[in-house]
Amino acid sequence: MTPAIDLLINQKISHQIHEYQHDPACQAYGLEAAEKIGVPVEQVFKTLVVKLDAKQLAVAIIPVATKLSMKSIAKAAKAKKAVMAEAIEVQRSSGYVLGGVSPIAQKRQLPTFINDSCRTLETIYISGGRRGLDIALSPTDLQQLLNANYAALTV
Repeated sequence: MTPAIDLLINQKISHQIHEYQHDPACQAYGLEAAEKIGVPVEQVFKTLVVKLDAKQLAVAIIPVATKLSMKSIAKAAKAKKAVMAEAIEVQRSSGYVLGGVSPIAQKRQLPTFINDSCRTLETIYISGGRRGLDIALSPTDLQQLLNANYAALTV
């Protein structure tokens, strides 16, 4: 179990766990997950951590096949500028390793934004807290659990 799965169980949130054999040579973690668990790529979301105005960290949850718009995440967070957080900052704030960063049960709860494309989906897949582990759940449950805001975040 991971902290993400433990929290979902404790909160009695309906979810399904999907494990697969992660290929260490693969760097496209989300695309690998979609392929190996056999779901449409549009339903698999990645967790990105950004730094707002060179100080505050925030989380963006977007489809794995898309690219985060720094202008859009900054606007959604009411910041002037956003850049990708350094790997060490992501690991320290989340408690997870890159490629396995779950938006759920991070060490520090950060402001979180979910791409609004998930609103048309019944189920989305997010990292379960380690490489080779994804969680399927309702986007509404994820949004409520994280007290996240919906926004158009992709380019």
